[in-house]
Amino acid sequence: MAGDDFAAQAPLMREPESARNSIDDHSFISEGRPTSPSAFIWALSVAAGISGILFGYDTGVISSTLVSIGPADLSHPLSTLDKSLITSSTSLFALIASPLAGILADRCGRKYVVLVSDVLFVVGALWQAWTVNVTGLVVGRSIIGLAVGGASLVVPLYISELSPSAFRGMLVTLSILFITGGQVVAYVLGYVLAQRAHGWRWMVGLGAMPAGFQFGLLLMLPETPRWLVKAGHENAAREVLMKVYVSDTNTTAERVLQDIKKEIFEEESTSKLIHTNVHRDDIWPWLTQLQHRMTELLYVGGNRRGLVIACFLQGLQQLCGFNSIMYFSATIFSLLGFTSPILTSLWVAVTNFVCTLLALLIIDRVGRRAILLRSIPVMIAGLVLCSVSYHFLGLPGNEVNMLQQIQSAASSPWATFIVVSLLIFVCGYAIGLGNIAWQQSELFPLSVRSLGSGFATATNWGCNFLVGLTFLPMMEYLTPVWTFSLYALVCLVGWFLAWKIYPETKGLELEDMRGLLRNGWGVKKSSDRPASPRLRVS
Repeated sequence: MAGDDFAAQAPLMREPESARNSIDDHSFISEGRPTSPSAFIWALSVAAGISGILFGYDTGVISSTLVSIGPADLSHPLSTLDKSLITSSTSLFALIASPLAGILADRCGRKYVVLVSDVLFVVGALWQAWTVNVTGLVVGRSIIGLAVGGASLVVPLYISELSPSAFRGMLVTLSILFITGGQVVAYVLGYVLAQRAHGWRWMVGLGAMPAGFQFGLLLMLPETPRWLVKAGHENAAREVLMKVYVSDTNTTAERVLQDIKKEIFEEESTSKLIHTNVHRDDIWPWLTQLQHRMTELLYVGGNRRGLVIACFLQGLQQLCGFNSIMYFSATIFSLLGFTSPILTSLWVAVTNFVCTLLALLIIDRVGRRAILLRSIPVMIAGLVLCSVSYHFLGLPGNEVNMLQQIQSAASSPWATFIVVSLLIFVCGYAIGLGNIAWQQSELFPLSVRSLGSGFATATNWGCNFLVGLTFLPMMEYLTPVWTFSLYALVCLVGWFLAWKIYPETKGLELEDMRGLLRNGWGVKKSSDRPASPRLRVS
């Protein structure tokens, strides 16, 4: 590819021979093979995963909120533009926060970013509950967006850097399961509170409670060993690793520690060679370091390929249209004439939760690539069925106004088919793309892991913002038939790209990922390696 040719023609951008040789000699995963995660790892994953509950709750609660706000609650009835702005403001500010959170995670630590996110969750939830106009609600949703942007980046990163490779996929997926659980809770509370006067204020305000609880828990939890070693706290990192591998001998923890130190040494060797001609600014050393990491991320072939894969998966996860369904499911079902749209939407959230639980059980057995290539066709089938069902539902053509659709539509069997098709789509999404995209941290070496994950997460939220802002106008002017057909086309293109560039990373230690992507996309290399967890990556 052109990018690879560029790297080959730029000797200062290539890894030093010593670093390449040392990775090539690393022929197996040295972590050992623990039979299950330790209680310490479970506790860390659950505590960090509370951010997932907050993320999911704030995603799901907006669907119930939009159909519960009364005409006088915010000075005037909500228009289509109001709903789009309220929904997409969270995504926009999450987009802004994600790359900044990546920089902070490197400078101050992963845990610090989650703590700041918790504070923002509390402020944003209370602001929404007390607001008296649309502008205030948009501001509150924007504050929540800053919190979600930071947490959605750092929590998977935090868990992946603490997890043994054999269980990394499962434990990162656990945080995604918490997201879907938060969505279920949001819909249940939405159904319970929707009939109460100002019940929507309770819906958004209750989001402050889990954030305060997590803040207290995280004060007692450690940083990741990989960040600690990078920051020069080797003894603290050793203590954490000994708790991670408590069921094994201390030799395993020490071996993993040496692997981390080895990777850092190799990255520093590469960095020195790459940055020989980079001007050093002694006044702003942190800015110089950021420029160096950007250079590593974009011009080292393996890092650049990891960034392309991560951004592609995160973009596809949003452009397939899933979150438009989560945000507006109650609106969709209300316009189809269902008497209890929030309760109907609960089926979407429950399906998402159950299928994510299935993904948690199989991801480290079946593999990321295998699941993704099998689940995207299920998504396409659901979207095509939805488009066909809308066609036969008999709604007017391009002049249909979504706010004036006939209420008798719910009596048509095609309305039921729409619900079933959306559940099929959600099932395929939850098993595959919904959690696999968040395995992004494993695609990057330690030196650029936060920065690369930050750009990938920003891609997610940028596409989320686009989908949230355009879904209702597309449904109104492009018609539902073509809206869901367009999403199906996006998924089809995404399947071919995933087949072409996404390698299998099941069982690989984080320190081994450099070898997989160094000289290409690694698809053939990953498919040729043995099924054993002790595998060769270069």
